[in-house]
Amino acid sequence: MLKPALYSLIILALLWLALWLVAQRAERAAEAAAPARGDIITVNGSPMHVVVTGAPDGPDLVLIHGSNGHTRDMSFSLAAKLAPTYRIFMVDRPGLGYSAAIDPKGDSLRAQAAQISAAATAMGAKKPIVVGHSYGGSVALAWATYEPESLSALVLLAAASHPWDTPLDPLYRAGSNPLLGPIFLPLLPAVITEPYLEAALTNVFAPDPVPAGYFDYFGPKLSLRYTSMRATSLQRANLLNEINAMVPLYPQVNLPVEILHGTQDITVGLQIHAEPLLQDLPNAVLTRVEGHGHMVQHSAEDQVVAAIGRAATRSGLRAAAEAAIVSENQ
Repeated sequence: MLKPALYSLIILALLWLALWLVAQRAERAAEAAAPARGDIITVNGSPMHVVVTGAPDGPDLVLIHGSNGHTRDMSFSLAAKLAPTYRIFMVDRPGLGYSAAIDPKGDSLRAQAAQISAAATAMGAKKPIVVGHSYGGSVALAWATYEPESLSALVLLAAASHPWDTPLDPLYRAGSNPLLGPIFLPLLPAVITEPYLEAALTNVFAPDPVPAGYFDYFGPKLSLRYTSMRATSLQRANLLNEINAMVPLYPQVNLPVEILHGTQDITVGLQIHAEPLLQDLPNAVLTRVEGHGHMVQHSAEDQVVAAIGRAATRSGLRAAAEAAIVSENQ
């Protein structure tokens, strides 16, 4: 006769399998609702999703999304406002959206920056202005720190840049665990509800409202897929050590840098990150976005566009683009 413990194990295995099947169906539905909108190219042996839009003759601009995100965050509204002026490259970070992870132990900031740089270059970008939000801002900062010759200017939106003392979120701690992560992360699409996701988005945007239509356009369930959650968990688990390694190198970054940070940001604190970064970077300008929270690329869109314009002017890209247009019209 089977022992009770074995019965329990079999029941748990069957329950896990049932939830996994539901999760697989939810993953396929998420991909159908938010399909890739750009080109999926092979970069250093890995698929990378790149969306190219905007003015063909404008200054090149790379937009890097934050944690748990993908290109649809940047293309919701911001890209359209930038498109008349810039040639825009939006890239899913490795492991997120429709780009594959590179390292099964977690893709470092430096590795992600190099992969995104290579993907944008493969699609035609030359010494772009690089814009990064939140974790994507950390990737953009790594790009400028380790490959400064390959970009013209840097724009950081609510970027994590300096050490903090709060513990890693339990979800990411468990998700990055080599045993626990592969067991429970595949089930998340089956158990996480839309009201939970809406509440999470509301919290990230606070005190600003979530823009009308953003939830359906962005497709947050795309970020619940196992590959994305595993990549995010590993990236977040490694982030603090990588930030600690970068901080001493910041004074060497001589590029024009524009920093925007909401004064009410409770996700990435202004005083912990942006203000020390202003002191560390020799050519940085900080814009404190009064009364706004973490998602400034939506809540303070016009100020973001203006900061990118200042970066283009400071780097000489805007003058070069205007001169080229004048030359073509003569």
